[in-house]
Amino acid sequence: MSNALLDFEKPLEELQDQLTKAKQIQEKGKVNVDSVIKDLESKIEKTRKDLYSNLSAWQRVQLSRHPERPYSLDYINAITDGHFTELFGDRQVKDDKAMIGGFGEINGQTVMFVGQQKGNNTKMRQYRNFGMPNPEGYRKALRLFKLAEKFNKPIVTLIDTPGAYPGLEAEERGQGEAIARNLYEMSILKVPVICIIIGEGASGGALGIGIGDRVLMLENTWYSVISPESCSSILWRNWDNKERAADALKLTAIDMNKLKLIDGIVQEPVGGAHSNPGGMFDTVKAEIIKHLGVLNGLSPEERVKRRIDKFCSMGVYKEG
Repeated sequence: MSNALLDFEKPLEELQDQLTKAKQIQEKGKVNVDSVIKDLESKIEKTRKDLYSNLSAWQRVQLSRHPERPYSLDYINAITDGHFTELFGDRQVKDDKAMIGGFGEINGQTVMFVGQQKGNNTKMRQYRNFGMPNPEGYRKALRLFKLAEKFNKPIVTLIDTPGAYPGLEAEERGQGEAIARNLYEMSILKVPVICIIIGEGASGGALGIGIGDRVLMLENTWYSVISPESCSSILWRNWDNKERAADALKLTAIDMNKLKLIDGIVQEPVGGAHSNPGGMFDTVKAEIIKHLGVLNGLSPEERVKRRIDKFCSMGVYKEG
């Protein structure tokens, strides 16, 4: 269990404190407290299962932002057993540290990994721009997509961003065009593309690397055109209604799957991905291998057709 508890996890705090004290007593060897420790461990496990069996949309948003949750590089290094060659730069402006990518091997097959990377401390969060890519980040991603296509290697994207960077300089360098270009180019890539939302999937920032043959969401993630806080600030002029907004946005993996906007949900360990990172890495790796096995059996033309048909069937529209 993580040391950092969220608001709704407070019922666990007292039990964990009691367990810690019982173990300290046991270490001193003065009193036999084995039965007490087993009883507390059983209560903690039951409480955790009860808490996580019926999470609200806002609680899942909180879990997706947990400071100890694994980030893209954690997944890539674990999935590829550390055999990952990172590539840099968009060949136009600079290297965007919020967007990472490169070749790695999984199950004997070379794969191009691309993902948004957040930092795990204050210094690294600033270095990674809090996982918010600039236009050059999306142009770097596109360069790597095209490189993978050139060498006929499948692509796996890992999505975890609060949104594309909204600063003036990003807009001046063509943020909207960069994301729009990625949407178009990803839709016609000839190689298999798997997109996995591992944390936050906010707006065009997520969609810019989110067009794939398979779009999957981890159980405690969210995917929406806007965050609950921003939605609340627009509709109610404050953040006080963020929980209400989270419910209305239908942004959870369960909601997205029901609306047929994603292709599947990847189950997380009880307590979230951060409670058992090793188990989460193994699950994600197995999902990638499973879907690549199916997608590799299709012709490039069939993959592109199915991909385009899938996204064109989403939503309701009327031609003028």
